[in-house]
Amino acid sequence: MKREETPLMRQYRQVKEKYPEMILLFRMGDFFETFEEDAITASKVLGITLTKRSNGGASDVPLAGFPHHALDNYLPKLVKAGYRVAVCEQLEDPKFAKGIVKRDVVEVVTPGANFSDKLLNHKSNNFLAAIYLKDNVCGFSFCDVSTGEFATTEVSDKNLLEQVETINPVEILIPKKNKENIYKLLNINSGPLYDGEKPKYTITRVDDWVFNLDYAKELLTNQFGTQSLKGFGIEDLKEGIISAGCVMNYLNETQKSKLEHIKKIYKYNY
Repeated sequence: MKREETPLMRQYRQVKEKYPEMILLFRMGDFFETFEEDAITASKVLGITLTKRSNGGASDVPLAGFPHHALDNYLPKLVKAGYRVAVCEQLEDPKFAKGIVKRDVVEVVTPGANFSDKLLNHKSNNFLAAIYLKDNVCGFSFCDVSTGEFATTEVSDKNLLEQVETINPVEILIPKKNKENIYKLLNINSGPLYDGEKPKYTITRVDDWVFNLDYAKELLTNQFGTQSLKGFGIEDLKEGIISAGCVMNYLNETQKSKLEHIKKIYKYNY
């Protein structure tokens, strides 16, 4: 017989399912809480106490949290450690809530998609990159969302690592189906590539359907307010356009309406 979870934990799992590979900060009153594997990670990265929470008839779950007013201190630490973070807020005053308080994610912060002064190095770019691999050709795009710089190119698979090291992105988007091949090209096994304790790149796996030429063109022309991509000199870079579309899709998902300053893209000549 399956033991019943508490309504709060059911709500948590519903939100977590939408952000499975992110640390979910779940607002509960005056605290942001993390649960299960997220709690174990948060306790190590943030140096906060790992405890347990009762889950009704189901087994207890690991718990770690911090005061909500300390978010600006703790959130950058998680992102600097290479994690992507989803911030889930209370959408109504608990005093007037009927039943469980409504909650949803109001912000997603990742190493390559953020505007935080506490995360950005003003002496260097904070590039979000995407790689699309077709045969031995790699579409390679990169964008600094804080400045609006956006570029794309195509390189041979043999030259990919050199280009990635030259641009030095903090986060790289890759298709799920090509992940093993791309890991090999970048000389990594899986997940983040660590340089000491700090991750050099955060690798984010993206659903394969995003890597589509027509969808990429639609995203880019909508962003730039143009009919085509000819004016940017990239119209012949099929794989490059697809990788650029992935960057744009990711920024749309994480940053919503903060992208008006990204008005053009250029062909990166290496």
